[in-house]
Amino acid sequence: MSTPAKWHKSSYSANGNNCVEARESARGADVRDTQHREAGHLSFPIAEWTALVGDLRANR
Repeated sequence: MSTPAKWHKSSYSANGNNCVEARESARGADVRDTQHREAGHLSFPIAEWTALVGDLRANR
């Protein structure tokens, strides 16, 4: 069994007040609000996560 990916703060969360954390895996990614971790997380399949990150990098 592989070790779960560690959560990390998004580089797009620059100011520390409105942060999201993500953890990636071969299956996709999970995203959560750092101020409300107890609320759970959203999971995205790899194709959707890759498309989102690509659009962010292209400033779309």
